[in-house]
Amino acid sequence: MKLSDFDFDLPETLIATRPAVPRTSARLLVAEGDAIHDQRVTDLMTWLRAGDRLVLNDTRVIPARLFGVRVRDSSQGRVEAKIEVTLLEPRGDGTWSALIKPLRKLKIGEVVTFSPDLSATLQDTQDGQGHLRFNCTGPDFDAALNAAGAMPLPPYIAAKRPADAQDKTDYQTVWAKHAGAVAAPTASLHFDEALLAQLHEMGVTFTYVTLHVGAGTFLPVKVDDIAEHKMHAEWGSVSAAAADEIAETKAAGGRVIPVGTTALRLIETAGRAGRITAWEGDTDIFITPGFTFNVADALMTNFHLPKSTLMMLVSALMGTEQIKMIYAHAVTQGYRFFSYGDASLLLPPKP
Repeated sequence: MKLSDFDFDLPETLIATRPAVPRTSARLLVAEGDAIHDQRVTDLMTWLRAGDRLVLNDTRVIPARLFGVRVRDSSQGRVEAKIEVTLLEPRGDGTWSALIKPLRKLKIGEVVTFSPDLSATLQDTQDGQGHLRFNCTGPDFDAALNAAGAMPLPPYIAAKRPADAQDKTDYQTVWAKHAGAVAAPTASLHFDEALLAQLHEMGVTFTYVTLHVGAGTFLPVKVDDIAEHKMHAEWGSVSAAAADEIAETKAAGGRVIPVGTTALRLIETAGRAGRITAWEGDTDIFITPGFTFNVADALMTNFHLPKSTLMMLVSALMGTEQIKMIYAHAVTQGYRFFSYGDASLLLPPKP
């Protein structure tokens, strides 16, 4: 298939820069086979039923965007340069991979100071990224990063406004637990504790898995033939208990519904053998039309970028022509798009 098969016209006015308040008041497009229904997230109780299991990604977004200063002595005296850093992921040697702007202003061995408690030394560079070693580790690093860092908003939001204190709440799920993501599992941002309690009371169950969403989720597809695209890898874990819960739901005839494409990609990685089992590691699974879903029966997700790998994923689940209809409806009806936008519940017809 060609990249152009996943393109559509999106008015810039539909790109959300703040979430709905409260979270659960966001709109919810329900696609049930060929039918489309305009709802609210609070209407989930209408569409879910006792015995369904929601699979939730419990990764925690770290405040990975840092603004610092590099100081260098020169013949003109002390010279400062502002340095912007976006952390990507920790490396096995204790350093962090990071995007550094401008990388050319930083030499190997130089120190960038972000706050009185947080600084980092550039160890080396590779493939346009820097490897930084921070002055502290463990809980001290977590505390210093939380104080100095800003939430790493997606490029299409960051281009319109800077991150602020409100984003530290807005860009985090209410069940976030394991720190490591540099992007949120955004479909999960529509839930609050009250909605979770209501769903629990009606017999919906929950399973938590972890996939640390990386900045690669925003990388554009640059090849016309999508089969040539190299997917980014992200670390994830499905525990034995989580796999058992999902398998039990499948065996009982309940629906397994991941909340977000990250949860879906992870459970399908763990289910490549035909049934889900415990799994841990880096996944670069690339889901395109023709993919066989072994675990997910449906999906709750936000509205995605044109020509993105996530458009390919939802097309694989619902069918390319149906997704075109769904997205055309969403645009016509003024749904809000992307990370802080509205949601969809995709219920494919049973094969």
